[in-house]
Amino acid sequence: VIANKSTVPVGTGDEVEKIIKKINPSADIDVVSIPEFLREGFAVYDFFNPDRILVGTDNDRPKLTILELYKKFDGKTEFLFVSRRSSETIKYASNAFLAIKIHYINEMANFCEKVNANVFEVGKGMGLDTRIGPRFLNPGPGYGGSCFPKDTLAMAHMGRKNNVDLSLVETVIKGNDLRQAQMAQKILNLIEKIDNPKIAILGLAFKNGTDDCRDSPSIHIIESLLKTSPEIKISAYDPKANDNAKKILGDSITYADNYFEAVRNADAMVVLTEWDEFKELNLQEVKTLIRTPKIIDFRNVISKNRSIELGFDYFGIGTKN
Repeated sequence: VIANKSTVPVGTGDEVEKIIKKINPSADIDVVSIPEFLREGFAVYDFFNPDRILVGTDNDRPKLTILELYKKFDGKTEFLFVSRRSSETIKYASNAFLAIKIHYINEMANFCEKVNANVFEVGKGMGLDTRIGPRFLNPGPGYGGSCFPKDTLAMAHMGRKNNVDLSLVETVIKGNDLRQAQMAQKILNLIEKIDNPKIAILGLAFKNGTDDCRDSPSIHIIESLLKTSPEIKISAYDPKANDNAKKILGDSITYADNYFEAVRNADAMVVLTEWDEFKELNLQEVKTLIRTPKIIDFRNVISKNRSIELGFDYFGIGTKN
């Protein structure tokens, strides 16, 4: 039994089988698809606590082998046997759906800002509906990482290749790019009257729990800021991702060893990754170091009321500022 764990275009299992049979026509094999559903930063936990084990096979021969392989999970999770192509499709369909959910709540955040509603109250109310569920209803600067951008693009490509209109996925891809451009413009609007501004960026990884900067909204927003306003100086800090960010951004920005260093003499502090460390910022100390007391919180992890009490101008997303 040859198990493919990768996220691969639909039909890859057929190609793998053809290649092996071409090399050895008498090979007694079964190629199966067993996609993994591991969250970056939580992979070990997710491996031992799967919400389902998905197996794609076009015959019954490999089933006993697969069940033996996963026997320690028997009774702890649901086993789902489907066709090989269905299994390959499920992985893409799942990630595309989660990306759609993220983009939807970001659009609702824009709406809430205009009508003076609170997107977090809206998201909580939506999430209590069991048909919707509470996860992936937190607004932010857009999705990133190694999976959602790649898999939505692949899903859209496969749709076009097979003459299927996947307009919803196509719209989400464009909308996510626009979202990051909108976030960059919000920053520029708030510092436009400041000469030679300095911005402190807190968070470079695409999410907390990882050092991965691939397609990180933070990286894209920084690149947009530097392209639009070359005079901007940026000092950034991330608990884990400084080194990876430097491989992408090089010396176009400076990298701080802690958030105090990042905010020193800055004209705005921008939160782009939801690290727990940023939820517990020493705002009093930040106030003594920052030049212009502006907080732009694209993860809404800092207390708005506390920030205003200390004299900051606070700008979040999904609520009226």
